[in-house]
Order: sequence, then structure tokens, then C-alpha cells
Amino acid sequence: MSKYKELQSAFIDKIEADEYIGLDTSILFYNKLMESIEKPLKMILLFGKPGTGKSVLLNKIHHDNKESKPIYLISTPILNEEEFLRTLYDFLFPEKEQPETISFNRFIQILHTLKDEKHIIVLLDEAQLYDSTMMEKIRLISDSRVIKFVVALHKTDREDLIAKEHFQSRIWETIELKNGTVHDAQVYLQKKIVQKNFFEVATMLTKGNVKLIHRLTGGNYREINKLMYTLLEIYDYYEKKQPSKIAGNTFQNKFIEMAGLKLGYIHA
Repeated sequence: MSKYKELQSAFIDKIEADEYIGLDTSILFYNKLMESIEKPLKMILLFGKPGTGKSVLLNKIHHDNKESKPIYLISTPILNEEEFLRTLYDFLFPEKEQPETISFNRFIQILHTLKDEKHIIVLLDEAQLYDSTMMEKIRLISDSRVIKFVVALHKTDREDLIAKEHFQSRIWETIELKNGTVHDAQVYLQKKIVQKNFFEVATMLTKGNVKLIHRLTGGNYREINKLMYTLLEIYDYYEKKQPSKIAGNTFQNKFIEMAGLKLGYIHA
């Protein structure tokens, strides 16, 4: 297996905590979210375009704090109301047997009895998949102050659901993740490659390469991953078929553009 083929695994889109890359901006968002979690807030809104790192950040926050705080992650939306309530019940009472049925009204009553006893944090990823009825019930649950929600969702037209006045009044902190700068992209790429111990390949990336990658992807980390995966696929092909074409100590912009064409970032 060529080094390019092997390195492709670094750019498969994954959301595990160990995929978190400590960039200046990602550390800033991490610290800001942790500060918000420590405040007496009912809800925190974390939003941004797909590929800006919301899911990885939530996984990292959960991984780092689950042993010291009552913090829980719902990474895949639970769209069935009773199943959602049962999941929250398990978070609140991990050692307790669940009641036979849990209605929403009964769950709210239980929360009121816990107001001065328990406080937990629930990280809700992909919250744009919950319908308006479910989001309204999440809002009502947050009013108990027993469960604090960090609500992560894509910055799309569905954002108007969160922006409603009756809902916005309960979100006391809003954190928006954005695409990376050219510098962020350079550090991201270098760290991704070095994590896999491909130091030689890391030195092949020039500032010109990074600027081109950033221009094609807009600095979106998911798109950077797709472009690099495709670029490495191209290099793997030429290393096997025509190694003279990729000779040299740097990546060639024409191959980055070729990857961009394949992905539709460039229209011929």
C-alpha cells in the first residue's frame, strides 16, 4: 500500500473525539462552550454550516468531561418522544428502574421534584432533525433548570425555529462556528498528516497548495477532507502507474485542481 493510500484514512469524515484538532479557533470555541456550560443557563445554541466542526466539538466536550460532570451526549436525534424521555430519565436515574410508561406531563412533574437536587447537561447534536413540536418540548424541559441543553444545529433556513421569540428568550448564549481561515487550514492539514506519522508528506504541502485548497473549499473542514482524500487517491494512482508525473518534493497545484474538478469545485 502506498503512503498516499494509507494516508487517505486521515481524511475520512469522522466525528470521534480524537478527530478534534486543536486550532486557535477550535480552542477558542471549546473554551467558550465550556464557559457557557458553567454558567447558570437553560440552553446554549451551537450552530454553523455543515462541516464547521460542531459534532467533533460536542464529542470532545463530552469525552473530556464525562468523568467529572453529569454531562451526556445524544449524537443521533431520538425522534420518538417516549424514547427521548426515557433516555433523559436514564441520564437522571442511571441506577433506577424506569416506570412502565412516561408521559410528557409526568416527566415534567418529576423534574419539578428534582429542582434543588439534580442538574445535568445534555448535548443534542443534529438538532435540526427534531420537529417543531419536539423542540418546543425540549424548551419546556429546559425551563425546569434540571436539564441544561446544548443544542447544535446546522445554519440553514430551519434556524427560524430557534429564532422564535418564545424560544430565543431561553437561549442565553449563542456560539457560531465558522469555516477556517487559510492559517487554520494549514495547521489543520499539517496536524492531520503528522498524527498519522507521515512527516515527509506534511513537508510536501506548500503555502500555495494550502491557499488553493482553502479557495476551493472555502475553509470548510468537511470539504477539505473530501478534497485531500481525492488528491491522495490521484497521487496513489500516479505513484503506481506513472510515478514520474508526481516527482518532486511538493504537491502540484494541477493535481489539486484535478481533485477539485472531480468534486465539482471547479467547472471545466
